[in-house]
Amino acid sequence: MLKLKDLPDSKILTKFAERYPEANIDGVMHFLTLLRVGSDLSDVLDNFLGQYGLLQGRWWVLILLMREQDLTSTPSSLAEKAGVSRATMTGLIDGLDKEGLVIRVTNVEDRRKFHIKLTALGQSKLDEVMPEYYRRVDRLMSILSPEEGDVLTSMLIKLQNNRDVFK
Repeated sequence: MLKLKDLPDSKILTKFAERYPEANIDGVMHFLTLLRVGSDLSDVLDNFLGQYGLLQGRWWVLILLMREQDLTSTPSSLAEKAGVSRATMTGLIDGLDKEGLVIRVTNVEDRRKFHIKLTALGQSKLDEVMPEYYRRVDRLMSILSPEEGDVLTSMLIKLQNNRDVFK
């Protein structure tokens, strides 16, 4: 994904608005800032997880498995919950399986089907990552008061609920 590192200022956006009168300069600036912050946070999270030999996709698979009562799920369910294609999930599972963080468990009733299970090594990896992850999230979010955090969450949910404008 291309990430815009040099956000336009209002002067540049005014130039665009002269050509495209539909442009709401303030709205565009807010939107671009949101995209920029999101991609920057995603980048720093990947850098953090990289210290543990993970990236977000692999990390989320481990977390999704840990959420399950028996630490087990199907590849298709994991793909749906992670918002990725089944092919992408297969690649994530393959990498985690090679490292022993998950295993494939064959369905005894139908040997064509299998489940993915978090291993003790996978749980250990999460136990290594999660305390520092939670400390860093706390440090990041500590600049907001609880009320500001609630307002931010509310505003983000409003935007998420209106995302169909791009469909």
